[in-house]
Amino acid sequence: MSTPQAPQESPQSGPRSSRQRWADVDGYLAELFALEDDALAQARQASDAAGLPQIAVSAAQGKLLHLLARLRGARRILEIGTLGGYSTIWLARALPPEGRLVTLEARAEHAEVARANLVRAGLADRVEVRVGAALTALPDLAAEGGEPFDVIFIDADKGNNAAYLEWSLKLGRPGTLVILDNVVADGAVIDPEDTGARTEGIRRGLAFLAGEPGLSATAVQTVGAKGYDGFALALIT
Repeated sequence: MSTPQAPQESPQSGPRSSRQRWADVDGYLAELFALEDDALAQARQASDAAGLPQIAVSAAQGKLLHLLARLRGARRILEIGTLGGYSTIWLARALPPEGRLVTLEARAEHAEVARANLVRAGLADRVEVRVGAALTALPDLAAEGGEPFDVIFIDADKGNNAAYLEWSLKLGRPGTLVILDNVVADGAVIDPEDTGARTEGIRRGLAFLAGEPGLSATAVQTVGAKGYDGFALALIT
């Protein structure tokens, strides 16, 4: 296998060229460490063909989710926000054969695409896609009394981030890893003039992470093919 060529140096002249550089470097790193196989590539293509928004994690971010789940030794994973199942595939591949992943998707048409992608990836036996509002599905999960989840990945409507984090405490246990995506939003999180529901939801989620004594958390900024954003990691203590 040949080594990917590094992106060529060129002068940077502003935000647009910087974003292209981020995307180019992301592609270079993904080619080295997170090259998509047929199932992942087809999952992305099927999602695009179905008209789903192009907001799934990048390949490099998917590989990070996979590694975090493996490092945690996850046997049970909860994902809030399925979309087309791209991140679901990365996470589910970290599970042992008897592992289980439950993913919650609000829109039936998205769930249909995700299920087909999971079948194609050979993961339908260990992934359950539940359709409906997450704030309805989460109490149902708690009422079922199953084993706590080892990893919880939150990548859904940002206005409910704090509520999703509260449910994570109820559905996890000490040692559960919680991953909250999209916490920087191109810097909007610190823009005092941005008081939209999405940005305010991100702020409330971060405030919850910072103030909850049952969590040890941090947040990291990122740049790449998905633009300028970031994620938070929290451990239930």
